[in-house]
Amino acid sequence: MATKVLANTNVEVTDEGYFIDYKQWTPDMANEMAKEPNLTLTPLHFEVLEFLRNRVAQGDALTIRSIGKSNIVDIKGFYGLFPGAPLKLSSKLAGIPKPTSCV
Repeated sequence: MATKVLANTNVEVTDEGYFIDYKQWTPDMANEMAKEPNLTLTPLHFEVLEFLRNRVAQGDALTIRSIGKSNIVDIKGFYGLFPGAPLKLSSKLAGIPKPTSCV
């Protein structure tokens, strides 16, 4: 574990940068974390992040397929919003644990 300062708040994170306690997350923290991969978060990004946070709060497993069925964005759009490894990146920006489906 490590401590990161995001939006003037100390946050405990894993060695990979995922929040230990997802309840500490704020949109300002997401905006700050998005600077590292050179992203500017839009309302659509935040809609996806809230979807992910709600699914985790309900105890659901996250998959790229479930994002595609969210009626927020299709899979191609998801990759466009969060390039590279979209589920890993979006989960990190949403302040939730690394999905078990991600290596």
